[in-house]
Amino acid sequence: MNILVSHDTPSGFDLSLTVPRGFNRDLLPDQLDRVLRQSSFDKNSSVQIWLEDSQPHDDELMANISFVNYRDLWQMRCSFPPLGKATFTRPFIPGADNNAFLAVNSRAFSWHPEQGRLTPEQLEKILLEDWFDSKGFLLFEIDNSLAGFCWTKVHREESLVLGEIYAIAIDPNFHGRGYGKPLTIAGLNYLMSVGADLGMLYVESDNTPAIRIYEEIGFTHFSTNRAYQNRA
Repeated sequence: MNILVSHDTPSGFDLSLTVPRGFNRDLLPDQLDRVLRQSSFDKNSSVQIWLEDSQPHDDELMANISFVNYRDLWQMRCSFPPLGKATFTRPFIPGADNNAFLAVNSRAFSWHPEQGRLTPEQLEKILLEDWFDSKGFLLFEIDNSLAGFCWTKVHREESLVLGEIYAIAIDPNFHGRGYGKPLTIAGLNYLMSVGADLGMLYVESDNTPAIRIYEEIGFTHFSTNRAYQNRA
């Protein structure tokens, strides 16, 4: 199990690392030091470190190497069927829908350090990934204009098949109309139809409106991925 170095560093950082779920915390300080030295890290570099499945003593451990917590990402899960009614969607058409999706994505995630920076080139790369299935990339339209999307991803690596809401958003021009919940349910219904055992998504821990909607559907908190940054 290795510490992962991101090739797409978020805005504001020179380096981003991810410590995978289950990594031995006793080995972590030495392993992080090794990775940082190999990456030409110096005292002026701005570094982000994600710890997947955060543990109670992680803050203290990271403080000892001069890193402080600044962001929590919740993983939430739900059983099937989801609670509520779905909205009508259609599948994404690669090429034809790229620009409309990128425009809505940029507006909806203008605040987000990763998703909001998605470029046409990065999108094209994702569309070629083995896991991508256009049937699971659901578009929600109003008067033939894209108003939102629910992009799903199926994880079949383990005995339990997880159906992930990979990215979901409503165009800010259509906020406040109650579209988010039925769009989420549409995504979950699709995931259930292709054999997923559970629904799963990630959400910022301070995104209270979204968490409230997800809880209404049946999601509960499963684990926390915690991000740390080095002290200035």
